[in-house]
Amino acid sequence: MGVSNSGANRESMVEFDNTGDWLLPCSFQGDKECPGRQGMHEKPISDANAPADGLAVCEERIGYSFRNRHLLEAAVTHASGAAHRLASNERLEFLGDSILGFVVCDRLYREFPELLEGDLTRIKSAVVSRETCSRISIELGLIDFLVVGKGMAVNRPVPNSVLSDMFESLVAAIFLDGGIDPARTFLNTWIGPEIEKVVSGEEGSNHKSLLQQLAQGVYGIAPTYEVIDEVGPDHNKEFQVRAQIGRRRYGPAWGRNKKEAEQRAAEKALDTLRLEGVVPSFQHSFQRSNEAGPHQETHGGTD
Repeated sequence: MGVSNSGANRESMVEFDNTGDWLLPCSFQGDKECPGRQGMHEKPISDANAPADGLAVCEERIGYSFRNRHLLEAAVTHASGAAHRLASNERLEFLGDSILGFVVCDRLYREFPELLEGDLTRIKSAVVSRETCSRISIELGLIDFLVVGKGMAVNRPVPNSVLSDMFESLVAAIFLDGGIDPARTFLNTWIGPEIEKVVSGEEGSNHKSLLQQLAQGVYGIAPTYEVIDEVGPDHNKEFQVRAQIGRRRYGPAWGRNKKEAEQRAAEKALDTLRLEGVVPSFQHSFQRSNEAGPHQETHGGTD
């Protein structure tokens, strides 16, 4: 996905004292400068009037002030950085996932009375996806406040799954602190544009299916996918995959499983072909075929 700011390559910076225990990230402590962040791609907190308290800075970014800041603390604390797992954001993420789904479904049901159940489900799935939630976390700069443990505090990108869970945890924290209305307001601000993108056709496509049809229609061959890297333990691996059409290889993409990585790799290939003018003419015919049979499944090119 195209992230508009430089946060996509941010890395979690956590300091440790001489006992090896985790401390809060520099921005969380309110420091204006953090030597360890030199060369990192991120937006600095430059507002001179911003409070020194990192939680207050986080509240400014999300546009909500907590009455109970312990909820916000838990929302930004990964299990690896918590004193025990019940103090992490895992339970909040569980609740936030359902609140996110409810708010999105409620809005879709009310705003699009003409859409059938299958169409509503397709839009909802794209809007609440891990990819969407992690992208919003990046745009909000939530990674500046992420608390992780020593095992994750290395110079590497934070997994999308962690960023997505953080966003859903924040949704739950706002709900528990202020009720459904502020949670709905927060989600409408950030999820509303995503709904508009999916409804307009800009997002939510089955990228592998579209790339398959494009490759066969334009080049007469099917795309292939190659795993070029994988990281993480066996129970939580992430994969880097690239798409290839004939001899041409496209930019790689990461995913929390091979299927997700292949979808993102297909999307990157489509982005490249779109810039080259290949996609629009093909997509026009693709949309026309969908209009002729909106509830027919597209076979081939999907898992």
